[in-house]
Amino acid sequence: MKNNASFLYGLFLIASDTVALVLAFGAAYVTRVTYGAKPISQQVPAKTYLYILATLVPVWIIIFALIGLYNRNVYEKRFNEIGRLFVGAGIGTLFVVGYAYFSNEPIFPAKLVPVYGFIFTFILLVLSRSIARAIRRALFAKGWGISNVLIVGNTQAAKELIDWLADPRVSGYKVVGIVGEHKYTGKHIPRFSSFEAASKKLGKNLHGIMQTELFADSSKNNEILSYAQNNHVAYRFVPGNSELFVGNIDVELFQSSIPMVAVHQTALIGWGRIAKRIFDLFVSLVLIIVFSPLLLIIAMVNKPFSGSVFFRQTRLTRFNKKFRVFKFRTQYKKYDGTPEEAFAKMGKPELAQEYRANGDYLTHDPRVTRFGRFLRATSLDELPQLFNILKGDISLVGPRALIPQELDVYEKRHAILSVKSGLTGLAQVSGRRDISFDERRKLDLYYVQNWSFWLDVVILAKTFWAVLSGRGAK
Repeated sequence: MKNNASFLYGLFLIASDTVALVLAFGAAYVTRVTYGAKPISQQVPAKTYLYILATLVPVWIIIFALIGLYNRNVYEKRFNEIGRLFVGAGIGTLFVVGYAYFSNEPIFPAKLVPVYGFIFTFILLVLSRSIARAIRRALFAKGWGISNVLIVGNTQAAKELIDWLADPRVSGYKVVGIVGEHKYTGKHIPRFSSFEAASKKLGKNLHGIMQTELFADSSKNNEILSYAQNNHVAYRFVPGNSELFVGNIDVELFQSSIPMVAVHQTALIGWGRIAKRIFDLFVSLVLIIVFSPLLLIIAMVNKPFSGSVFFRQTRLTRFNKKFRVFKFRTQYKKYDGTPEEAFAKMGKPELAQEYRANGDYLTHDPRVTRFGRFLRATSLDELPQLFNILKGDISLVGPRALIPQELDVYEKRHAILSVKSGLTGLAQVSGRRDISFDERRKLDLYYVQNWSFWLDVVILAKTFWAVLSGRGAK
């Protein structure tokens, strides 16, 4: 079972960085306004200054995430972290200065405020990260947040790993077993004759697997990786063989000296997931406020056409979690259910096959109302899903949210469901009218395995253009 200690530590770092940024620029304001020898050039009330700063801090946090400051490989290496903190403080300060330049209203009471802000930001960030590291060590000493790992293979690399992980209070890891013979390891570590025996014994107490050698029988290797993916257990492979598993591969130096290959179902882990969630919250909240009058108008107009305002359906998102998706109803209520059920009810089961073959689309869908056709053509029926995004059910960008009944026809469903579903996605902007159901699945899988923040930006830009041009409508 996945250990959320690293994720929670990342959230703690975000919180401490936010406090450090606010305190730093607050101190910069006070230093210049209160203790400056020269008169200030512009009158900027402290309340206005702090309000503007608070709106810019989330962007600054995203900048930190993009340069890797919430990546475990960075924050576990002190000097690497300090270097990136300096870069992040500089980029963030330049962003604030750029915002001030294009703003109609003054932000800084004097030119030296952002200079002081940069200096205080760097100092407070280093200090807050040092405090966070000390707290983390203290929690490890009490046994909190430690990851239980199983080592597969009894090689020299396994011995080196065990030596590095000897003290969980320092490393944050505890070796709870080894699969292999007692060749290099001591008797104090439980030994298992097979991975199956180890997984049954350890169960949900297993947080990570470190494999140091490959079995000659490839099915055993596949068994280990499949177990890790299906049970959300972190998997790492110590290279020593040219064979690599298929997946999202991240080469890293464990404890700064042991090379490892981490195999993930998706690149959307760690800081990336945090940055994506912050972005989702900010954008969905802004869009809800902007479109609230339109939402009310559509709700009032839609009810006479379809009998009810909203369409609710159980869908699946990350880790098979069920949620209720909200859309403006666009089809007759009597045709609720899967397309197969609806078309069978109207005596046209052949339409279901055509619907799937066309990428879940029919040019003249008999289930859809007249006003519903307009909503779909403009994609306005999707707007209520902004509330799903705000709740955290789905993301702005991601794979299509599956209906539970569709699991049987989805290959690689564990991989696709390793991330949150999305309001829009790669399949939608790749010509969803013109691609088949199988092609959409492949695009969803590609997104999961190749996620990047830039890819999300590109998909959102293409979605915006598709909506304006009408090409993305269902």
